[in-house]
Amino acid sequence: MNDLSADVAVVGLGPAGRAVAHRCAVAGLDVVAVDPHPARRWTPTYSAWADELPSWLPEKAVASIARKPAVWTDRHRVIDRTYCVLDTPALQSALILDSVRVLAGTAVDVTGSRVTTADGTVVDARHVVDARGTRDSRDLAQQTAYGIVVERQRAEPILEGSDAWFMDWRTDNGALPGEAPSFLYAVALDDDRILLEETCLVGRPALELAILRTRLHNRLARRNLETTGHEDVERVRFSVEPPPRARADTGRRGPLLFGSRSNLMHPATGYSVAASLAAADHVVEGFRGGSRSSRSRPVHIWTVQKLRNLGLRTALSLEPDMVPQFFSSFFSLPVELQRSYLSGHDDAVGTMTAMLKMFPTLPASARLAIARTIVRTPVRG
Repeated sequence: MNDLSADVAVVGLGPAGRAVAHRCAVAGLDVVAVDPHPARRWTPTYSAWADELPSWLPEKAVASIARKPAVWTDRHRVIDRTYCVLDTPALQSALILDSVRVLAGTAVDVTGSRVTTADGTVVDARHVVDARGTRDSRDLAQQTAYGIVVERQRAEPILEGSDAWFMDWRTDNGALPGEAPSFLYAVALDDDRILLEETCLVGRPALELAILRTRLHNRLARRNLETTGHEDVERVRFSVEPPPRARADTGRRGPLLFGSRSNLMHPATGYSVAASLAAADHVVEGFRGGSRSSRSRPVHIWTVQKLRNLGLRTALSLEPDMVPQFFSSFFSLPVELQRSYLSGHDDAVGTMTAMLKMFPTLPASARLAIARTIVRTPVRG
């Protein structure tokens, strides 16, 4: 058995774990990171609102920028907020771990002060961060997507003059009335390539990838884009809810949950990477000060999480034809309130205001569905 000690132990080296390990090391903390495959290269497409990204992230980590992305709900709308696609390899390379001791191993027991791996290695630390992400469970609400990468010249007509499609809910994908809806997500990966992705925002269960593939090809054919069958493919499936928390053993302090395993995952959108990057320095501040402030849950953060969970339950309860109407109301809000709901994980007032402003603008059937969701929601911490 090998015993190690450190200021900080980070479990999981996806974007969230690697970000917090990197920023802890930059701050001069002694860090050990544990991951089964620490050298594995990331392949997913990560995107973010530009104003979410921390100032320390180098410009090279951003692959493309959409100054005014568009949505199509009941009509075309422009979002007055800059959206960007990250350069995944550049992002991974920017989160340097040169001064971090990296262990290739599987954590089998994680507490607030100790990590034990499958081979018996024990890491004792003043602080432990659990950034192992969500669990691929059909019992949890999931987001699924199927996309292809197309040369910009061929894909430009699909964009219809927009910088990007953040959501295009038009029904030219062949979905039948009453079926779970999906939308087109279309963004530039770089100067030469566009990702065209049919997306199920959230479902329990979410739409299967085969259905999304068929819908994407239906949509593109109806918009006069002929695929070759040789395009690169992106398949997406992940839980938008963290795994249920295990009941803590008496006398054992739990680790700090971080990234998609924590409240940094937006349960109604699935976004967590930018929030994790931005929150890494807050974690460092708590660790350097020797306090538990970084693992406490102030009431405003708790409130936002509860409101977001209500938003998730609302999204799951809406009838298929209500979903585009719901987003029509949302994207009619001032961009500041959109930002509060989508990005402000500690902005309880802004999140509540956005929800209250939306409610009277929704169709009566959607308001009734939301009211039923609220009534059925248990009131507990």
